[in-house]
Amino acid sequence: MTKTISCTLMRGGTSKGPILKLDEMPSSIEECADLLREIMGSGHELQIDGIGGGYSLTSKVAMVGPSSDENADVDYLFAQVGTRDLKVDFSPNCGNMLSAVGPFAIDNGLVTPQDNITCVRIRNLNTNKIIHADVKTANGEVVYTGDTFISGVPNSAAPIKLTFFDVAGAKTGKLFPTGKSIDIIDGVPVTCIDAATPCIIINAKDVEKTGYEQPSELDNDLIFMEKLESIRIQAGILMGLGDVTDKVIPKPVIVAKPKDGGNICARYFVPNSCHKSLAVTGSIAISTSYAMENTVSSNLIENKNIGDDNEITIEHPSGKIDLSVKIRDGKPESVSLIRTARKILTGTIYLP
Repeated sequence: MTKTISCTLMRGGTSKGPILKLDEMPSSIEECADLLREIMGSGHELQIDGIGGGYSLTSKVAMVGPSSDENADVDYLFAQVGTRDLKVDFSPNCGNMLSAVGPFAIDNGLVTPQDNITCVRIRNLNTNKIIHADVKTANGEVVYTGDTFISGVPNSAAPIKLTFFDVAGAKTGKLFPTGKSIDIIDGVPVTCIDAATPCIIINAKDVEKTGYEQPSELDNDLIFMEKLESIRIQAGILMGLGDVTDKVIPKPVIVAKPKDGGNICARYFVPNSCHKSLAVTGSIAISTSYAMENTVSSNLIENKNIGDDNEITIEHPSGKIDLSVKIRDGKPESVSLIRTARKILTGTIYLP
């Protein structure tokens, strides 16, 4: 008998991938990883024998089901699935794919739609953090069409507001896992921060870059990429993450002064290639670092106006992303931003 599994293919933010039902997935994490490799066609650079897109931004999987947490409506497990390699990493969250979780939950009867806006409370199982997704609804259905554009997506759609709560210490339990807001690694000042996802933030000039390069230019500089990976591996140990050689966290980020009306410019790595835009969780780490005192990113900008409620715009290779960062008692309380999503198809995956 042919094995099958139901699937909804969705674009979430600037990422794309299948959304699967948690109750159809194996309970064993190893068996789950094996199944995801089959679904996506990993082991081939084009993922030709599966539904993966052959690139990190299109080789992502979201798994969604009812939550047992009284503070959440649904649980969301994310997996970053390798393309040519066979790695399946369950350690990070993905805020872009998260954009599709709220609409999926409503479409599949996990959350009852309300008039105008439906708030879907999501527990991310990768980080055990709560996120609220405000989804536009009408006549008992999700509204996908709208006039909102986000950088990195060619068409407009309905806005989805994501609010991340308690972002500090998503994987390490601490906002600054090393105990310092600035460390020195290989002679380079870095800020090791864990806000939604662990990142290492570096002034571009300190690694002999402008911070305005295109992703391909950075990827092709092998000496630079080797230096960045050396810093990342050492930072992983300092942050308590152990040997991160085969992990996708922490993520390196190089930052520079803005040049197009934003607050800061960033190039985000995933981790061994430069992101063509910017991950949602990465943008949360960067904006939080910008809003805190004495970090690499906050020290970069002179005379910045930072208080308890901050609107921060990050420039990235495909445009800009706007975030609202609330600081209470010197700590990040919540971070909000707008994304969009699109339902592309629903169907059945036939497994080998």
